[in-house]
Amino acid sequence: MWLLIPFVVLPVVEIALFLQAGALIGFWPTIGLVILSAVAGSALMRRQGAATMADMQAALRDLRDPTAPLAHGALIMLAGALLLMPGFFSDALGLALLVPPVRRAVIHRLGARMTARAGFGMRPGPGVPPRGPAGEPWPGNGGPGHGTVIDADFSVVPPDHEAPPRDPPRPPSGWTRH
Repeated sequence: MWLLIPFVVLPVVEIALFLQAGALIGFWPTIGLVILSAVAGSALMRRQGAATMADMQAALRDLRDPTAPLAHGALIMLAGALLLMPGFFSDALGLALLVPPVRRAVIHRLGARMTARAGFGMRPGPGVPPRGPAGEPWPGNGGPGHGTVIDADFSVVPPDHEAPPRDPPRPPSGWTRH
């Protein structure tokens, strides 16, 4: 049922707007406006898309959550597709999506309708206790990646009865227990 709107209603609205604009300003100015909006929208989409890509790269580099730049990027791509479609209604929607406050409102509205569940390797939101892959609480202070990290090399030592001859004793390194 929801697919009926973009595939049936949108073309009817676009045709009606073409007829209205053609009667008001003429055939060639109407065609010129459609082409101009596609070119201008493409340029705006390219500029804002590059800025959004830089924001996403900065978020990844700074280990911040990249979902907001990803959502903005997806809406900019949708805006570009709407601007490249011939029609005044789709151009109006595309131009509206190129305005950052409009994108933030759309993201907020869509985000309010979505729910997310934390899975393995994801940290849940505030107030939700972190859980492991089997649902057990994470040990330590807040889940994976939030404890003390020790970078070390190791080697497997065979049991004593299979141990190879040892090198002469060395002084302790400070990292071993006696």
